[in-house]
Amino acid sequence: MDSRGSTPGGTVDGRVPEDLAVVVDAGGTVTVWSAGARQLLGYEAEEVVGRPAAGLLAADLPESGRRHVAVGRRWATEVALRHRDGGPVVVRLMGTPLADGDGGRPWLVTPAAPEHVAGPVEADAETLWDLTLAQLPVPVAVYDREARLVSANEVMTQVMGRSVAEMRGLTLWEMEPNPPFDEYDRLQRQVLRTGEPVFHENFGQAPGEVRNHAWSMFLSPLKDESGAVRGVSAAVFDTTEQYWARRRLAILNDASLRIGSTLDVARTADELAEVAVTGFADFVTVDLLESVALGEEPEPVPPNQPVTLRRTAQRSVLAGCPESVVPTGATTFYPVDTPPMRALIAGRGTLTAAGDPGMQQWIESSRGRAESVTRYMIHSVMMVPLRARGVTLGLVHFLRHRTAESFSEDDLLLAEEIVARAAVSVDNARRYTHERRTALTLQRSLLPDRPPDLAAMQVAYRYLPAGSGADVGGDWFDVIPLSGARVALVVGDVVGHGIHASATMGRLRTAVRTLADVDLAPDELLTQLDDLVVRLDREEGPQAGGRAEAPTPGEVGATCLYAVYDPVSRRCTMARAGHPPPAVVTPDGEVRFLDLPTGPPLGLGGLPFESVEVELAEGSLLALYTDGLVEAADRDIEVGLNLLRGALADKAGPLEETCDRVLRTVLPARPADDIVLMLARTSALDTGKVRTWELPRDPAAVARARKSASEQVTAWGLDDAAFATELIVSELVTNAVRYGDDPVVLRLIRDSALICEVSDGSSTAPHLRRARVFDEGGRGLLLVAQMAERWGSRQTATGKTIWAELGLPVD
Repeated sequence: MDSRGSTPGGTVDGRVPEDLAVVVDAGGTVTVWSAGARQLLGYEAEEVVGRPAAGLLAADLPESGRRHVAVGRRWATEVALRHRDGGPVVVRLMGTPLADGDGGRPWLVTPAAPEHVAGPVEADAETLWDLTLAQLPVPVAVYDREARLVSANEVMTQVMGRSVAEMRGLTLWEMEPNPPFDEYDRLQRQVLRTGEPVFHENFGQAPGEVRNHAWSMFLSPLKDESGAVRGVSAAVFDTTEQYWARRRLAILNDASLRIGSTLDVARTADELAEVAVTGFADFVTVDLLESVALGEEPEPVPPNQPVTLRRTAQRSVLAGCPESVVPTGATTFYPVDTPPMRALIAGRGTLTAAGDPGMQQWIESSRGRAESVTRYMIHSVMMVPLRARGVTLGLVHFLRHRTAESFSEDDLLLAEEIVARAAVSVDNARRYTHERRTALTLQRSLLPDRPPDLAAMQVAYRYLPAGSGADVGGDWFDVIPLSGARVALVVGDVVGHGIHASATMGRLRTAVRTLADVDLAPDELLTQLDDLVVRLDREEGPQAGGRAEAPTPGEVGATCLYAVYDPVSRRCTMARAGHPPPAVVTPDGEVRFLDLPTGPPLGLGGLPFESVEVELAEGSLLALYTDGLVEAADRDIEVGLNLLRGALADKAGPLEETCDRVLRTVLPARPADDIVLMLARTSALDTGKVRTWELPRDPAAVARARKSASEQVTAWGLDDAAFATELIVSELVTNAVRYGDDPVVLRLIRDSALICEVSDGSSTAPHLRRARVFDEGGRGLLLVAQMAERWGSRQTATGKTIWAELGLPVD
């Protein structure tokens, strides 16, 4: 016969007879032999009944069938039978357990499928499948519906440290009644209950292993033909290498987030040690060169001399770092030709075991070190130099005693990467203190990239923090463009130094800008600013520090000078609050300090401020400054003022040169306070760029104003702006005529923008409102706001002024 043909017994069309039925008793003896069985194998009943069924097998029953027989469960598999003439017959049979009165377990064997497979038996699919499961290089186990082990392959027995016979019939919790096997048992029962597979990861030591491993476990339900869950399989994969690779990436990411959070040397070193202990080491020490720990420039490491270092940080998996023999903050010494010294000189990380000859000699050179290594069983050491920008800053020790595995080359690469990142942060912290960083931030916020381009004046300034800037004060200045081509100049000084003074300065500077946008007069602006300082004084006075006593007025104080220059009238309005008086240099070189009312410093509250208006000739120089320029501990303020007078009286030149000359002449040898100097050379707008019309409060004046404005804009060659100008003039003049008081004045200014101003004698401020659909008015200011680039209002001595600006094309 061929390999899969019909049997010699004469089966019909090569198919297993449907009436094939064989009963085998508990002892393995054939008790029933049907006609279908005779047809398949050619044996008569009297030849088979009463004889062992094993004699009918041409090969052993596959492993899966043997397992099912052993536990008394139904099985279905391919079976190789022996025909009467000696040839093999391969058929798929199903064995169903029966029960008899004596409590035995006879089996009914019937066809498992309508067709049979005949041929020589070398390695049937079931056998190959069983061999595959048994010989898989990963742990595999099968559990029944009660989560009790049925079988496991050889690798699983090695992992569990038990044979299959020892584990069969037990649950995982019965095998190992301790975590994490309680979780495994729970997950198995979840799979049996839901029929859904589960994936689980764990890192730990298996019962049959001596080291920790990362395990990835796949728990899958085993279902029969009807879909019922009959058991669960477990396939476990050792993913330790992938685990450590992910862990190293996580440690690097953690290091990038946590190391260098402050500009503090000790804190940065501690962050490095904390990240390493949390990630892969059991004990870490950070030793910095003494010069680095003191914030000085690092000195080169001498190869032939002992080096003194300071234990800046140390961390351990054990509370209190009991392994350490050097307290945090104490000094330690690296003798010549020792492993730490060689690592410092080489500038490269080293990986050694505690028992290496060179390391052992270093350990034994200190009794305390030797006792610590022995007591805590330190077995693996890495030493990595802290190097940044080509300079050695210190040395980091990584040690293991609780972790069984020694450091690997991958661990050394990881340590070098973390230390390299930390070294940059340590070097930054050495160079810059937290106060220095605040000073630099303050300086950047106070100094614009370049002086503003103003038609009204030229401005130059200098800002010098005291000393190195580590104790920055609260000096500030600003140049603020206002409506009508006017410019506001402000110089201020907050009492005290440090972060608190800088924060207060920032608030005041912002407040001045906000109040300037409202276009308050200088005295009114200082009054508002004084109220703000009083509120800050109440909020941040003694109570903020936890003290119970009442606040002292003026504890948060400041001085300020505020000036507004109008290039159309060439008049400058100024007021000061306890600030040094400004100096004015006329075009012919005469220097005078303006006699402004001093005014109280900001923060006293309730005292008035006065404004003074002066007319400045075109080309005048206005000098504003803080007291740090003219005051010094070793000289009287009058000396400083006289030096300033002489420096300003020199031949007029570029403002930048004048600033440098003033600083060279007036600046104290060692300034104890921040210094601000601001010079402003005034200009006047050409009369041809300003047109003014006084209008009657007559509705007919609106048309005349519109016509005059249109003609003037055309005369200036600004035809493209004529329509928008007419619309804005019409709306503003109409509002002044309807709701304002005499006098009504229209003024056009051609500056960097086309400025339209309408003034009247009423102090009532205008406001936008949303007109309803059928309203006949209420849309004027809305149209102005949409046509103009900027618009607003300001109060004047006689009423108010509404202004709008139109952008002009750049030449």
